[in-house]
Amino acid sequence: MDFKRVVELSKNYEKGMTRFLRDMIAIPSESCDEKRVVERIKREMEKVSFDEVRIDPMGNIIGRIGNGKHLIAMDAHIDTVGVGEIKNWKFDPYRGFEDDEKIGGRGGSDQEGGMASMVYAGKIIKELGLDKDYTLLITGTVQEEDCDGLCWQYLIEQEKIKPEFVVITEPTNLNIYRGHRGRMEIKVSTSGISCHGSAPERGDNAIYKMAPILMELEQLNHKLLDNDFLGKGTLTVSEIGHSSPSRCAVADGSWISIDRRLTDGETYKSAIEEIEALESVKKAQAKVEMYDYKRPSYTGLVYPTESYFPTWVLPEDHVVTQSTVKAYESLFNKKPLVDKWTFSTNAVSIMGRHDIPCIGFGPGKEEQAHAPNEITFKDHLVKACAMYAAIPTMYVDNVKGGK
Repeated sequence: MDFKRVVELSKNYEKGMTRFLRDMIAIPSESCDEKRVVERIKREMEKVSFDEVRIDPMGNIIGRIGNGKHLIAMDAHIDTVGVGEIKNWKFDPYRGFEDDEKIGGRGGSDQEGGMASMVYAGKIIKELGLDKDYTLLITGTVQEEDCDGLCWQYLIEQEKIKPEFVVITEPTNLNIYRGHRGRMEIKVSTSGISCHGSAPERGDNAIYKMAPILMELEQLNHKLLDNDFLGKGTLTVSEIGHSSPSRCAVADGSWISIDRRLTDGETYKSAIEEIEALESVKKAQAKVEMYDYKRPSYTGLVYPTESYFPTWVLPEDHVVTQSTVKAYESLFNKKPLVDKWTFSTNAVSIMGRHDIPCIGFGPGKEEQAHAPNEITFKDHLVKACAMYAAIPTMYVDNVKGGK
Protein backbone atom coordinates (compact mmCIF):
# COMPACT_ATOMS: atom_id res chain seq x y z
CA MET A 1 0.00 0.00 0.00
CA ASP A 2 1.25 3.48 -0.90
CA PHE A 3 0.80 5.27 2.45
CA LYS A 4 2.03 8.57 1.03
CA ARG A 5 -0.68 8.44 -1.63
CA VAL A 6 -3.35 7.66 0.98
CA VAL A 7 -2.35 10.75 2.99
CA GLU A 8 -2.25 12.84 -0.19
CA LEU A 9 -5.75 11.81 -1.25
CA SER A 10 -7.12 12.41 2.26
CA LYS A 11 -5.84 15.98 2.11
CA ASN A 12 -7.32 16.41 -1.37
CA TYR A 13 -10.77 15.45 -0.04
CA GLU A 14 -10.78 17.85 2.92
CA LYS A 15 -13.26 20.18 1.24
CA GLY A 16 -15.61 17.30 0.42
CA MET A 17 -15.51 16.02 3.99
CA THR A 18 -16.04 19.52 5.39
CA ARG A 19 -19.05 20.21 3.19
CA PHE A 20 -20.56 16.80 3.97
CA LEU A 21 -20.07 17.24 7.72
CA ARG A 22 -21.61 20.71 7.68
CA ASP A 23 -24.62 19.32 5.81
CA MET A 24 -25.08 16.65 8.50
CA ILE A 25 -24.69 19.18 11.32
CA ALA A 26 -27.39 21.35 9.73
CA ILE A 27 -29.93 18.51 10.05
CA PRO A 28 -31.23 18.07 13.63
CA SER A 29 -30.91 14.35 14.30
CA GLU A 30 -31.56 13.50 17.92
CA SER A 31 -32.14 9.85 18.82
CA CYS A 32 -35.21 8.38 17.07
CA ASP A 33 -35.32 11.33 14.64
CA GLU A 34 -32.42 10.46 12.31
CA LYS A 35 -34.31 9.87 9.05
CA ARG A 36 -33.23 13.03 7.24
CA VAL A 37 -29.54 12.71 8.15
CA VAL A 38 -29.59 9.04 7.09
CA GLU A 39 -30.98 10.10 3.71
CA ARG A 40 -28.20 12.69 3.40
CA ILE A 41 -25.55 10.06 4.17
CA LYS A 42 -27.08 7.73 1.59
CA ARG A 43 -26.69 10.36 -1.11
CA GLU A 44 -23.02 10.89 -0.22
CA MET A 45 -22.23 7.17 -0.20
CA GLU A 46 -23.83 6.81 -3.62
CA LYS A 47 -22.00 9.89 -4.90
CA VAL A 48 -18.57 8.44 -4.04
CA SER A 49 -19.51 5.08 -5.63
CA PHE A 50 -20.04 2.66 -2.76
CA ASP A 51 -20.82 -0.81 -4.15
CA GLU A 52 -24.07 -1.07 -2.17
CA VAL A 53 -26.02 1.25 0.12
CA ARG A 54 -29.05 0.15 2.10
CA ILE A 55 -31.11 1.12 5.15
CA ASP A 56 -32.16 -1.67 7.49
CA PRO A 57 -35.59 -1.95 9.23
CA MET A 58 -34.26 -0.16 12.34
CA GLY A 59 -33.07 2.75 10.22
CA ASN A 60 -29.31 2.13 10.30
CA ILE A 61 -27.53 2.93 7.03
CA ILE A 62 -25.06 0.33 5.75
CA GLY A 63 -22.62 1.09 2.95
CA ARG A 64 -20.58 -1.73 1.40
CA ILE A 65 -17.26 -1.58 -0.40
CA GLY A 66 -15.62 -4.68 -1.88
CA ASN A 67 -16.53 -8.35 -1.78
CA GLY A 68 -13.45 -10.00 -0.26
CA LYS A 69 -13.43 -12.80 2.29
CA HIS A 70 -12.47 -10.70 5.34
CA LEU A 71 -15.54 -8.84 6.66
CA ILE A 72 -14.55 -5.62 8.42
CA ALA A 73 -16.84 -2.87 9.72
CA MET A 74 -16.47 0.76 10.74
CA ASP A 75 -19.17 2.48 12.75
CA ALA A 76 -20.36 5.99 13.51
CA HIS A 77 -23.56 6.71 15.37
CA ILE A 78 -25.27 9.54 13.52
CA ASP A 79 -27.74 10.64 16.18
CA THR A 80 -26.87 13.52 18.47
CA VAL A 81 -27.96 14.83 21.83
CA GLY A 82 -30.02 18.02 21.97
CA VAL A 83 -28.51 21.49 22.24
CA GLY A 84 -29.41 22.08 25.89
CA GLU A 85 -29.59 25.69 27.11
CA ILE A 86 -29.29 27.74 23.90
CA LYS A 87 -27.93 30.72 25.87
CA ASN A 88 -24.73 28.74 26.45
CA TRP A 89 -24.02 28.64 22.70
CA LYS A 90 -21.97 31.38 21.06
CA PHE A 91 -23.18 30.33 17.60
CA ASP A 92 -26.19 28.57 16.08
CA PRO A 93 -25.66 24.85 16.86
CA TYR A 94 -27.15 23.72 13.53
CA ARG A 95 -25.98 26.48 11.21
CA GLY A 96 -22.57 26.09 12.82
CA PHE A 97 -19.45 27.81 11.54
CA GLU A 98 -16.24 27.06 9.69
CA ASP A 99 -12.79 28.68 9.68
CA ASP A 100 -9.41 27.53 8.42
CA GLU A 101 -8.99 24.98 11.22
CA LYS A 102 -12.34 24.21 12.85
CA ILE A 103 -15.93 23.24 12.17
CA GLY A 104 -18.53 24.10 14.79
CA GLY A 105 -21.96 22.64 15.39
CA ARG A 106 -23.90 19.97 17.25
CA GLY A 107 -22.56 16.55 16.23
CA GLY A 108 -19.26 17.76 14.80
CA SER A 109 -17.21 15.70 17.23
CA ASP A 110 -19.92 13.40 18.60
CA GLN A 111 -19.92 11.99 16.14
CA GLU A 112 -20.82 12.84 12.61
CA GLY A 113 -17.20 13.79 11.94
CA GLY A 114 -16.37 10.10 12.03
CA MET A 115 -19.00 9.45 9.36
CA ALA A 116 -17.57 12.15 7.07
CA SER A 117 -14.07 10.67 7.34
CA MET A 118 -15.31 7.10 6.79
CA VAL A 119 -17.25 7.89 3.63
CA TYR A 120 -14.25 9.58 2.03
CA ALA A 121 -11.97 6.75 3.18
CA GLY A 122 -14.32 4.54 1.18
CA LYS A 123 -13.73 6.76 -1.83
CA ILE A 124 -9.95 6.37 -1.41
CA ILE A 125 -10.22 2.59 -0.99
CA LYS A 126 -12.20 2.38 -4.25
CA GLU A 127 -9.84 4.75 -6.05
CA LEU A 128 -6.69 2.84 -5.07
CA GLY A 129 -8.24 -0.62 -5.46
CA LEU A 130 -7.46 -1.61 -1.86
CA ASP A 131 -10.61 -3.72 -1.38
CA LYS A 132 -9.52 -6.92 -3.13
CA ASP A 133 -9.16 -9.08 0.00
CA TYR A 134 -11.89 -7.68 2.23
CA THR A 135 -15.47 -6.49 2.38
CA LEU A 136 -15.86 -3.23 4.28
CA LEU A 137 -19.16 -2.21 5.85
CA ILE A 138 -19.50 1.43 6.87
CA THR A 139 -22.44 1.86 9.23
CA GLY A 140 -24.27 4.99 10.32
CA THR A 141 -26.19 3.80 13.35
CA VAL A 142 -29.19 5.18 15.21
CA GLN A 143 -30.32 5.58 18.84
CA GLU A 144 -26.82 5.38 20.32
CA GLU A 145 -27.29 8.47 22.48
CA ASP A 146 -30.48 6.90 23.86
CA CYS A 147 -29.24 3.33 24.20
CA ASP A 148 -25.65 2.72 23.16
CA GLY A 149 -25.11 -0.59 21.41
CA LEU A 150 -28.78 -1.31 20.67
CA CYS A 151 -28.22 -0.63 16.96
CA TRP A 152 -25.44 -3.22 16.84
CA GLN A 153 -27.46 -5.74 18.85
CA TYR A 154 -29.92 -5.48 15.99
CA LEU A 155 -27.26 -5.66 13.27
CA ILE A 156 -25.64 -8.75 14.82
CA GLU A 157 -28.74 -10.58 16.02
CA GLN A 158 -31.21 -9.75 13.23
CA GLU A 159 -29.14 -8.69 10.22
CA LYS A 160 -26.58 -11.44 11.04
CA ILE A 161 -23.65 -9.07 10.44
CA LYS A 162 -20.60 -10.49 12.23
CA PRO A 163 -17.38 -8.76 11.20
CA GLU A 164 -13.89 -9.90 12.15
CA PHE A 165 -13.52 -6.55 13.92
CA VAL A 166 -15.11 -3.10 14.08
CA VAL A 167 -13.47 0.33 14.12
CA ILE A 168 -15.41 2.67 16.42
CA THR A 169 -15.03 6.23 15.11
CA GLU A 170 -16.13 8.12 18.24
CA PRO A 171 -13.77 11.03 19.07
CA THR A 172 -10.36 9.96 20.40
CA ASN A 173 -8.31 13.10 19.63
CA LEU A 174 -6.59 10.91 16.99
CA ASN A 175 -5.39 8.46 19.65
CA ILE A 176 -6.07 4.73 19.50
CA TYR A 177 -8.51 3.48 22.14
CA ARG A 178 -8.85 -0.18 23.05
CA GLY A 179 -11.54 -0.22 25.74
CA HIS A 180 -13.77 1.59 28.15
CA ARG A 181 -15.87 0.97 31.23
CA GLY A 182 -19.33 -0.47 30.86
CA ARG A 183 -22.43 0.98 32.41
CA MET A 184 -25.93 0.13 33.53
CA GLU A 185 -29.06 2.02 34.56
CA ILE A 186 -30.46 0.90 37.91
CA LYS A 187 -33.73 1.75 39.64
CA VAL A 188 -34.21 1.52 43.40
CA SER A 189 -37.79 1.81 44.72
CA THR A 190 -39.27 2.08 48.19
CA SER A 191 -42.92 1.64 49.13
CA GLY A 192 -44.97 3.17 51.93
CA ILE A 193 -48.53 3.83 53.03
CA SER A 194 -50.24 7.12 52.35
CA CYS A 195 -52.30 9.11 54.84
CA HIS A 196 -53.30 12.72 55.36
CA GLY A 197 -50.31 15.01 55.80
CA SER A 198 -51.80 16.49 58.94
CA ALA A 199 -51.26 13.20 60.77
CA PRO A 200 -48.12 11.62 59.26
CA GLU A 201 -47.85 9.09 62.08
CA ARG A 202 -50.77 7.20 60.53
CA GLY A 203 -48.78 6.42 57.41
CA ASP A 204 -45.40 5.09 56.29
CA ASN A 205 -43.36 7.64 54.31
CA ALA A 206 -41.52 6.08 51.36
CA ILE A 207 -39.31 9.16 50.92
CA TYR A 208 -37.93 8.84 54.43
CA LYS A 209 -37.05 5.21 53.66
CA MET A 210 -35.05 6.42 50.66
CA ALA A 211 -32.97 8.94 52.64
CA PRO A 212 -30.57 6.45 54.34
CA ILE A 213 -30.26 4.54 51.04
CA LEU A 214 -28.95 7.71 49.38
CA MET A 215 -26.37 8.16 52.12
CA GLU A 216 -25.13 4.57 51.82
CA LEU A 217 -24.96 4.78 48.04
CA GLU A 218 -22.71 7.83 48.32
CA GLN A 219 -20.36 5.82 50.54
CA LEU A 220 -20.53 2.75 48.30
CA ASN A 221 -19.19 4.79 45.38
CA HIS A 222 -15.85 5.16 47.18
CA LYS A 223 -15.50 1.39 47.73
CA LEU A 224 -16.05 0.11 44.18
CA LEU A 225 -13.54 -2.02 42.29
CA ASP A 226 -10.52 -0.30 40.70
CA ASN A 227 -8.62 -1.40 37.58
CA ASP A 228 -5.14 -0.41 36.42
CA PHE A 229 -6.21 0.31 32.82
CA LEU A 230 -9.88 1.32 32.91
CA GLY A 231 -9.89 2.94 36.32
CA LYS A 232 -12.46 2.68 39.09
CA GLY A 233 -16.12 1.71 38.92
CA THR A 234 -18.45 4.54 39.92
CA LEU A 235 -22.07 5.23 40.72
CA THR A 236 -24.10 8.37 41.01
CA VAL A 237 -27.77 9.00 41.72
CA SER A 238 -29.06 10.77 38.61
CA GLU A 239 -32.83 11.06 39.23
CA ILE A 240 -35.28 10.98 42.13
CA GLY A 241 -39.07 10.79 42.13
CA HIS A 242 -42.07 9.90 44.24
CA SER A 243 -45.73 8.97 44.18
CA SER A 244 -48.32 10.51 46.48
CA PRO A 245 -52.07 11.23 46.36
CA SER A 246 -51.39 14.95 46.83
CA ARG A 247 -49.04 17.52 48.35
CA CYS A 248 -51.09 17.14 51.51
CA ALA A 249 -50.35 13.43 51.90
CA VAL A 250 -47.57 11.09 52.99
CA ALA A 251 -45.69 9.69 49.99
CA ASP A 252 -46.53 6.05 49.29
CA GLY A 253 -43.69 5.53 46.83
CA SER A 254 -40.20 6.80 46.06
CA TRP A 255 -37.64 5.87 43.40
CA ILE A 256 -34.15 6.82 42.30
CA SER A 257 -32.11 6.18 39.16
CA ILE A 258 -28.45 5.23 39.41
CA ASP A 259 -25.85 5.70 36.66
CA ARG A 260 -23.45 2.85 37.37
CA ARG A 261 -20.12 2.68 35.53
CA LEU A 262 -18.55 -0.79 35.52
CA THR A 263 -14.81 -1.37 35.41
CA ASP A 264 -13.14 -4.57 34.24
CA GLY A 265 -14.16 -7.40 36.59
CA GLU A 266 -17.60 -5.98 37.49
CA THR A 267 -20.87 -7.36 36.10
CA TYR A 268 -24.50 -6.33 36.24
CA LYS A 269 -25.08 -9.08 38.82
CA SER A 270 -22.31 -7.89 41.12
CA ALA A 271 -23.52 -4.29 40.83
CA ILE A 272 -27.10 -5.22 41.75
CA GLU A 273 -25.94 -7.44 44.62
CA GLU A 274 -23.78 -4.67 46.12
CA ILE A 275 -26.82 -2.42 46.39
CA GLU A 276 -29.13 -5.17 47.64
CA ALA A 277 -26.58 -5.88 50.41
CA LEU A 278 -26.79 -2.35 51.86
CA GLU A 279 -28.39 -2.31 55.33
CA SER A 280 -30.66 0.58 54.40
CA VAL A 281 -31.93 -1.28 51.33
CA LYS A 282 -32.63 -4.42 53.33
CA LYS A 283 -34.32 -2.47 56.13
CA ALA A 284 -36.58 -0.63 53.66
CA GLN A 285 -37.22 -3.82 51.67
CA ALA A 286 -36.39 -1.73 48.62
CA LYS A 287 -36.61 -3.15 45.12
CA VAL A 288 -33.40 -3.02 43.02
CA GLU A 289 -33.71 -3.61 39.27
CA MET A 290 -32.35 -2.70 35.87
CA TYR A 291 -34.22 -0.40 33.55
CA ASP A 292 -35.42 -1.64 30.15
CA TYR A 293 -35.29 0.31 26.89
CA LYS A 294 -38.27 0.04 24.53
CA ARG A 295 -38.37 3.29 22.56
CA PRO A 296 -39.27 2.97 18.84
CA SER A 297 -36.67 3.94 16.24
CA TYR A 298 -37.62 6.51 13.60
CA THR A 299 -38.91 3.64 11.43
CA GLY A 300 -41.27 2.55 14.22
CA LEU A 301 -39.30 -0.61 15.03
CA VAL A 302 -39.07 -1.52 18.72
CA TYR A 303 -36.14 -3.74 19.76
CA PRO A 304 -36.31 -3.99 23.56
CA THR A 305 -33.24 -4.58 25.67
CA GLU A 306 -32.02 -4.31 29.24
CA SER A 307 -30.18 -1.09 30.03
CA TYR A 308 -26.90 -2.95 30.53
CA PHE A 309 -23.83 -2.01 28.53
CA PRO A 310 -20.90 -4.35 29.26
CA THR A 311 -17.27 -3.40 29.80
CA TRP A 312 -14.79 -4.32 27.08
CA VAL A 313 -11.01 -4.29 26.69
CA LEU A 314 -9.05 -5.36 23.60
CA PRO A 315 -5.59 -6.72 24.52
CA GLU A 316 -2.63 -4.57 23.55
CA ASP A 317 -1.04 -7.47 21.66
CA HIS A 318 -4.21 -8.35 19.69
CA VAL A 319 -3.77 -8.35 15.90
CA VAL A 320 -6.40 -5.60 15.56
CA THR A 321 -4.60 -3.35 18.06
CA GLN A 322 -1.24 -4.00 16.45
CA SER A 323 -2.59 -3.47 12.92
CA THR A 324 -4.10 -0.13 13.92
CA VAL A 325 -0.88 0.99 15.59
CA LYS A 326 1.14 -0.07 12.54
CA ALA A 327 -1.21 1.81 10.19
CA TYR A 328 -0.77 4.96 12.29
CA GLU A 329 3.02 4.66 12.34
CA SER A 330 3.17 4.00 8.58
CA LEU A 331 0.99 7.02 7.76
CA PHE A 332 2.32 9.59 10.22
CA ASN A 333 5.87 8.40 11.08
CA LYS A 334 5.34 8.54 14.83
CA LYS A 335 4.00 6.35 17.61
CA PRO A 336 0.37 6.77 18.70
CA LEU A 337 -0.99 7.03 22.20
CA VAL A 338 -2.95 3.86 22.98
CA ASP A 339 -5.54 4.56 25.65
CA LYS A 340 -9.25 4.29 26.55
CA TRP A 341 -12.48 6.30 26.45
CA THR A 342 -14.06 7.82 29.54
CA PHE A 343 -17.54 7.53 28.04
CA SER A 344 -19.40 4.59 26.49
CA THR A 345 -19.77 3.59 22.82
CA ASN A 346 -21.49 1.02 20.60
CA ALA A 347 -18.64 -1.37 21.42
CA VAL A 348 -20.56 -2.29 24.59
CA SER A 349 -22.70 -4.45 22.34
CA ILE A 350 -20.22 -5.41 19.61
CA MET A 351 -17.46 -6.62 21.94
CA GLY A 352 -19.11 -6.41 25.37
CA ARG A 353 -22.08 -8.62 24.46
CA HIS A 354 -20.93 -10.41 21.31
CA ASP A 355 -17.13 -10.68 21.69
CA ILE A 356 -16.35 -9.12 18.29
CA PRO A 357 -13.06 -7.18 18.63
CA CYS A 358 -13.32 -3.38 18.57
CA ILE A 359 -10.72 -0.65 18.24
CA GLY A 360 -11.28 3.09 18.53
CA PHE A 361 -9.93 5.91 16.39
CA GLY A 362 -11.82 9.10 15.69
CA PRO A 363 -11.64 12.78 14.83
CA GLY A 364 -12.55 15.31 17.48
CA LYS A 365 -12.01 15.46 21.21
CA GLU A 366 -13.97 13.51 23.78
CA GLU A 367 -14.56 16.60 25.93
CA GLN A 368 -16.49 18.23 23.08
CA ALA A 369 -19.19 15.54 23.33
CA HIS A 370 -22.54 16.90 24.60
CA ALA A 371 -20.98 20.30 25.31
CA PRO A 372 -22.22 23.67 24.08
CA ASN A 373 -20.12 25.25 21.30
CA GLU A 374 -19.09 21.81 20.05
CA ILE A 375 -16.25 21.86 17.51
CA THR A 376 -14.08 19.46 15.56
CA PHE A 377 -10.93 19.98 13.52
CA LYS A 378 -10.33 19.76 9.79
CA ASP A 379 -6.92 18.12 10.14
CA HIS A 380 -8.57 15.47 12.35
CA LEU A 381 -11.02 14.64 9.56
CA VAL A 382 -8.15 14.28 7.09
CA LYS A 383 -6.00 12.08 9.32
CA ALA A 384 -8.92 9.90 10.38
CA CYS A 385 -9.83 9.45 6.72
CA ALA A 386 -6.30 8.22 5.97
CA MET A 387 -6.43 5.79 8.91
CA TYR A 388 -9.78 4.34 7.87
CA ALA A 389 -8.43 3.76 4.37
CA ALA A 390 -5.28 2.05 5.68
CA ILE A 391 -6.46 -0.07 8.63
CA PRO A 392 -8.28 -2.83 6.66
CA THR A 393 -5.32 -3.57 4.37
CA MET A 394 -2.89 -3.49 7.29
CA TYR A 395 -5.08 -5.97 9.18
CA VAL A 396 -5.39 -8.34 6.21
CA ASP A 397 -1.62 -8.22 5.64
CA ASN A 398 -0.98 -9.02 9.30
CA VAL A 399 -3.45 -11.91 9.27
CA LYS A 400 -1.85 -13.31 6.13
CA GLY A 401 1.57 -12.94 7.73
CA GLY A 402 0.41 -14.88 10.79
CA LYS A 403 0.86 -11.96 13.15
